[in-house]
Amino acid sequence: MLQEAAKIPLATTKRLPLYYRFLQNFANAGQKRISSQELSDAMKIDSATIRRDFSYLGALGKKGYGYDVQELLAFFRKTLDQDEATNVALIGVGGLGSAFLKYNFHRNHNTKIIVAFDSNSPHEGEKISDIDTFHPDEIEEKIKEYGIELVILTVPSRSAQEVTDRLAQTDIKGILNFTPVRISVPDHIRVQTIDLSVELQTLIYQIKQH
Repeated sequence: MLQEAAKIPLATTKRLPLYYRFLQNFANAGQKRISSQELSDAMKIDSATIRRDFSYLGALGKKGYGYDVQELLAFFRKTLDQDEATNVALIGVGGLGSAFLKYNFHRNHNTKIIVAFDSNSPHEGEKISDIDTFHPDEIEEKIKEYGIELVILTVPSRSAQEVTDRLAQTDIKGILNFTPVRISVPDHIRVQTIDLSVELQTLIYQIKQH
């Protein structure tokens, strides 16, 4: 994990997985080294921003040489814990939830949804998109059984906090919240909320400013 993560700006932490993905692309193309400008051109991020982000991490290149692609890949793999698998649970197999199950992080072999919960599923479980899916009554037991660290929450708004309160009694470490509800969690659980309607409204506002 990131060292002294609290000192690294949130905007930088959100770019780290993107750096890793684009570096993988360069490595797959056989490129041995890369400059911040080349990375900037590929990612459409200002090169000064890239150099600043890398300085936070201590991942400095060599003057006149740039960055060694394999060294950077190894650095980001370690930084993002890509050598360790993260088991994910999905709660709420509606329209968005079903899309998550079908996609299931195919570009990232170390992050995978391995169990899901939905009110229409039986207590004994069933397979949906080849994923074991159970009734929500089984949440506490199955999260422990499957060793879940991260939960994707795509339940109806009215159920969001109730489900979260139950998750707070388990050993999960994070919730990716796709409901518009600002859920409350204890300090040991991290939450990242993605409100699609807010994101869309923000984009519309930005478009209209041009």
